[in-house]
Amino acid sequence: MNGSIKSSKGGTGEARRSEIITLPNLLSLSRILLTPVFVVMMIQRRPWAAFFIFLAAGATDALDGFTARWLRLKSTVGLWLDPLGDKILLTATVITLTLPVLAQPNTLPLWLTAISIGRDVAIALGALIIIALRGKQTFKPTLAGKASTVCQVFVLTIVLFCNAAGRSPEALAWLYVLAAVLTAVSWIQYGFIGVRILRGGRGGAAG
Repeated sequence: MNGSIKSSKGGTGEARRSEIITLPNLLSLSRILLTPVFVVMMIQRRPWAAFFIFLAAGATDALDGFTARWLRLKSTVGLWLDPLGDKILLTATVITLTLPVLAQPNTLPLWLTAISIGRDVAIALGALIIIALRGKQTFKPTLAGKASTVCQVFVLTIVLFCNAAGRSPEALAWLYVLAAVLTAVSWIQYGFIGVRILRGGRGGAAG
């Protein structure tokens, strides 16, 4: 009897470990671990190194989703680890590129940084409130949320490249505006979705 209980507990522990230690989750974790390396490269004024590290971290974002689907390794841990890795990387990049002492010749305007980080903070707080009041929810990204994230990644990539190359194209100003508009639209959309969930409706989203 005791042997069967131990075996059952051991099997459960191994199942949990196998769910955590999967290729998609390791890729998501590597994105988190690459973030401080990116920040160090920015502090050390090594723009090309920071640019390529950002590209490598971004590649893990594409690969973890692909491997999760292709190898059928989707897990509950992965559903949280993947977006967490995205937010940590993007937030760190946005902040460092907003500081003139670290980002030259191009720095992100403060208003774009405020909109981007403000939206993420609002979504995180809203999700916590919904989970507390409505229980566990599935938060799926909306089209506007995906579009704003893609635009933010594109803008950050271009700024990092231009800084490494020592260029300052006028088109960056328009990209800042586009990213801000898409982020604001997704913020409003998530707000409506959150209110609907709290009122007892269906659906959920997270960006």
